[in-house]
Parts: sequence; structure tokens; C-alpha cells
Amino acid sequence: MYDCSKGQLLKMNILVINCGSSSIKYQLFCMETKQALANGTAERIGSREAFIVYKKGNRSYKLESELTDYFLAIEKISELLLNPESGVIKHKDEIVAVGHRVVHGGEEFKNSVVIDKYVLKRIKFYSKLAPLHNPPAYNGIKAAMRIFPKIKQVAVFDTAFHQTMPQEAFVYGLPFDLYKKYSIRRYGFHGTSHRYVSDEAAKILKKPLDSLKLITCHLGNGCSISAVKYGSSVDTSMGFTPLEGLIMGTRCGDIDPALIGYLMREEKMTIHQMEELLNRKSGLLGISGKSNDMRDLLVLAQKGNKRAALAIDVFIYRVKKYIGAYIAVMNGVDAIVLTAGIGENVLMIKERLEQELNNVLSHKTKILLIHTDEEKLIALDTFDLINGVISSSK
Repeated sequence: MYDCSKGQLLKMNILVINCGSSSIKYQLFCMETKQALANGTAERIGSREAFIVYKKGNRSYKLESELTDYFLAIEKISELLLNPESGVIKHKDEIVAVGHRVVHGGEEFKNSVVIDKYVLKRIKFYSKLAPLHNPPAYNGIKAAMRIFPKIKQVAVFDTAFHQTMPQEAFVYGLPFDLYKKYSIRRYGFHGTSHRYVSDEAAKILKKPLDSLKLITCHLGNGCSISAVKYGSSVDTSMGFTPLEGLIMGTRCGDIDPALIGYLMREEKMTIHQMEELLNRKSGLLGISGKSNDMRDLLVLAQKGNKRAALAIDVFIYRVKKYIGAYIAVMNGVDAIVLTAGIGENVLMIKERLEQELNNVLSHKTKILLIHTDEEKLIALDTFDLINGVISSSK
């Protein structure tokens, strides 16, 4: 086993940071082995109950710590990585770069980029399109720049992979002036995951990615499906926001837009209450009235709970519907990929899709279960950018 803690390869470690609204996922990768040396999460940032989970090999530590902001959280992560007893590096300069997950790059960022003042400014600007996601990423980047001032920071955008969609796939049936004025269009999300599992599918199938038609299904608490034709995203189910598309854990997915005005009038709801309903009280939770967790619903359905069974049926129907549409969009499919929490772990989904799709398709469709690793792809992009393998361009 190659040890990145010895010799000249100290400069091949990449720290990946994925900032959420009150949490940070982190992994330190050795780029020689492409394996994580340590990983974990910082949770409940900004509250008195904040803590950090630190994992190294088979050992896991949970440490309560005062994490009032992202700076303190990332500083504590750095201290853990450097800890003489449980750490994996001896000096900060053993980290050559930091890669950041950024959800939204608008139409501007079509690839991962090295972060400079302009890029940082634009990430903040696109917070208006991703108000829950871009501000934490922005704060995390600013904090990492202070803690690691001598090394490059890289932004890897969730929206970038879908920038290859043709105009007919991303334009909405609204006045075109609104698209030009407010950048209202389908962007799609989970792009890093869809890109990663597409690459892995090509390896499994032992065929060049640019020769394959794939449908990638990221099915977790948030869900999206992409049509990946010859390595490029040509359509995806999420839209201007992550609300569009599939039924999800608590998100409604596709609905008639007129329902929003109707319900607001009938229920006397504010915009905030409506957004809360659509994003946090709908989907699997809303239909079942019990849970947003597919594992819970499967148990309930087996016990005879009809609404739990209905939630599962609606979920699978919507997945099958999008798969059928994307087979038509690409004029065929070589394989379907299931990934994320539901996609990788709920075998019943795979079994039902295989049975129902193979009843209507002329050939047996390969359905692959592939573990997604967005942080690994972020590390790979970061390493390639700082070494000039790929150019830092928009």
C-alpha cells in the first residue's frame, strides 16, 4: 500500500470540503492512491450542540466543539488532520490544494475552476439562484483561504455537467425575455454525481464513455435523473431549482404550476408557507403521512399501510416515466445506473425497474448499481487543475 505520509509525495494530498447550511463534509485524499486518508463531518455549525466526526481507517471519533462559524469548523478539521496521535499529516503544506463543492455556477461556469477574486464574487452572485447552497460554499471558501493562504482553492460546480444540454431541453415555455433577464431555465443539479457514475459505468461496461447512451438515476432524499449521451448531459429532471422532476423525500417534484396559486388562495398561505410545503412537507413524506425515508416506507407497506405503499408506487412510476422519456430523447439506452441512498441500497427498486422495463423494451436492459463518490471526483478535478491537466476556464 502506498503511504502518502512519506517521501516526495507529501504534495499530493487534496482536501475536499462540501459545505451545507449548518454542516461540512470533508475528506483528505492521497492522490497517488486516490484513496481517502481521513474523512468526516462537522455538524450543527453555529449551535451549542456542534460536533465533529473524524474517521481514519476503521476508527471513528466524535468530538463536541464550539463551532460558531465555518472558519472555526475548518480550523478544527485542520487540527484533527494534524493531530500527532490521530492525524494523517504532519504539516499544513502537505495539503497541495482544497476542492470545494459549489452547487450553482449559473450558465457561466461550464467546468471546474481555480478560485480567484472574480470566481469568488460570481459564486456569491449566484446565491440568488441557490440561496440555501451557495452562501455556505462561499463562506467555506473564504474560511479555507484564511486557513490555507498559500495553496490554491478549486470550485467544482453541480450545475456544470448539465451545461451541455441543448437549448430545447433547458428553455421553459415562458416569455423568452424572462430567460434573458433573470436566467430562468433548467439548470439541473447532482451534476458531480451523474458525471462520476457515468465514468464508472463506462469502466464496468468496458466501453468508451463517448460511445454510450446512459441514464443515470441519483435517488436519495433528493432525486434526479439525467440522460447522458456519449459522455454529455443532454437532459435532466431537476430544473431552475432542485424542486422539479421526481418525487423526493420531502419535495413534490413535477406539479401543475396553477396549483400553487390555487392552494395559496384556498389555504390563505404566504409565499414562505407555500415554499415550505413544496420543499419540506411533500414527496414521500406528504403522500405517506409517515416518513420521507424509503426504508421506513418499505416496512410500513409490508405491514399493510396503504399510503406508504402508494408513496412507493408513485416514486417508482415517476422514475420509470423519466427513464422512458430519456430513452426516447437519446433514441435508445445502453445501461441505466442507480446511485445514492435509495438507488444503491433498495434492491426492490432495481428489481421492479428490471421487470417493468424489460417487459416493454426489445432487449434486456443493463441496470447497474454504482456507489457515487462526489468528493473523489472533486479531488480528481482539483488535482488536474492545479497540475495543468485541464485548463481553468469557464
